[in-house]
Amino acid sequence: MKTTAFKSINKKIIASINVLVLMTVTAKAQNSITVKTKVLNETISKMTMYEVKEGEQTQLRKVLSDYVVNAIASKENIMAEAFYEEKKPNILWLIERWNSKKELEKFSKKTQAKSLETLVEKSLLKPAKTYYVKDLEPLTKEQWRTTSKKEDNQLVIMLFVDAKKGTQQNFKDTYHIAMPQFRSEPGVVTYQLSEIEGDDTQFVTYEKFRSNDAFQYHLNFPPIKPVIEYLETSIKSQPFQNGLHNLIEFAPLTRE
Repeated sequence: MKTTAFKSINKKIIASINVLVLMTVTAKAQNSITVKTKVLNETISKMTMYEVKEGEQTQLRKVLSDYVVNAIASKENIMAEAFYEEKKPNILWLIERWNSKKELEKFSKKTQAKSLETLVEKSLLKPAKTYYVKDLEPLTKEQWRTTSKKEDNQLVIMLFVDAKKGTQQNFKDTYHIAMPQFRSEPGVVTYQLSEIEGDDTQFVTYEKFRSNDAFQYHLNFPPIKPVIEYLETSIKSQPFQNGLHNLIEFAPLTRE
């Protein structure tokens, strides 16, 4: 009788353990699905640099322009622009933001994206370099879609910042204070600071001004002083101006 009761208790214990294991496995699977879904649905910000062979620039610009025009026509796209560097016109940039990774992946299957992928394979001096970034003080889609005016002499600047380890929070805090004031400048169209994913000491600013005069005003604007002081003392390599890229837009060229 005791043996039978013992076996019955053992079966109940084993059954309980199996239930607990099943619940744990199910919970882990659900958490994994939740994380994957969250990643797929997070806004994605991407910058791609192409160093183009001589004689291939015209065709690649055309294909990039088609890509940008079709990207911004998608309701899931936040922004898409293409540029060449003023001092190195064989270096092209594609900057894009989407509502989610899933939507970017969906667009990557379209004709324009496939045409770009095919041309890139034979047109570059070296493989394209892609940066995924996390926007700090992020802009809305409407703010990203604000454009220069037809009469403006637009100036676009990117600044890559490689902060000394341990100072990056100071950099972000300094910009947190200055950003609303920068964006309120009459000559500023767009101003965004982003952290490069994979290294919390690397940042990039995207700055669009209505003219060079507007940029000079910005350089003399009092709120920029703490930012300049940081750049002159707390980045890995000086001068900080080496991280500047002057960009000339060639797509979509939308103007007010």
